[in-house]
Amino acid sequence: MPERPVAVVCGPTAAGKTALALQFAAQAPVTIISADSRQIYRGFDIGTAKPTVAEQAAVPHVGLDVAEPTERWSAWQWARLAHEAIAAARRAGRVPLVVGGTGFYIRALATPLAPLPPLDPDARAGLAALLDTMDSEELRRWCLRLDPERAALGPVQWRRAIEVALLTGTRLSAWHAQAPALPAVPVRYLVVDPGPPLADRIAARVETMVADGWVDEVTALVAAVPPSAPAWQATGYGAVRDVVEGRRSIEEAVARITIDTRQYAKRQRTWFRHQLVEGPVTRVAPDQPEAYERALAWWRAHCEETL
Repeated sequence: MPERPVAVVCGPTAAGKTALALQFAAQAPVTIISADSRQIYRGFDIGTAKPTVAEQAAVPHVGLDVAEPTERWSAWQWARLAHEAIAAARRAGRVPLVVGGTGFYIRALATPLAPLPPLDPDARAGLAALLDTMDSEELRRWCLRLDPERAALGPVQWRRAIEVALLTGTRLSAWHAQAPALPAVPVRYLVVDPGPPLADRIAARVETMVADGWVDEVTALVAAVPPSAPAWQATGYGAVRDVVEGRRSIEEAVARITIDTRQYAKRQRTWFRHQLVEGPVTRVAPDQPEAYERALAWWRAHCEETL
């Protein structure tokens, strides 16, 4: 008997994916599996828009706070966690629902993926020091030359692609094309994308994050997490750290974060338009009339077919 498909709610940052997933959870018993490469880190909460304590109490979540800020996580590691969470949810009579904007995580679930190669820690540390001196555009140019297939992603993924290519002599995309250690999972996508209103949504969310105590969060993190930790690469955290350490004003940081987040969302939107594989796709713009009704119809049809 073929495996039942998994529902995936994806799209750019600030699109409203979490709110929609929580509404779905009111219709059926759900386990939300976060597909967000920033929300895996403990302590990095406000700036990653991690679901609140109340939201996590209302609906079981998997994939949050699974890594220390100093750890690096691969798409293969996340896919292994997602496989386990899907099986556990179904054993408990719940519907697994993957929610997030990290496209390469989602692709790792939908297509076979090999584990990453081991990298020499000393060589990696030396290369990291060099990469830390590069801005996003320079990182993208390096990635474009070393592993063009990864260049449509973001700075974290560019760094990883550069690391693997230089330290192993093989492109990361080639490693991913090797014989898989995990099977592919059939998926059914709901892409949430507000379109032009997304820019204003992003600006409003950055302001809300600051009002909710983002600077205080980063102040505590600076005292506990080394500057080289991968978790700091999440969009906005570097700018807020500059505020904490006296290199920027909060107004300058908010402007910088808003621009960077809009650029990140643009890359996400491009990815979700062209890179989704192996599954039917429904697209909704949450601010449009009847968008919620269309999304709910998609969800109900999925539940009827898979429960």
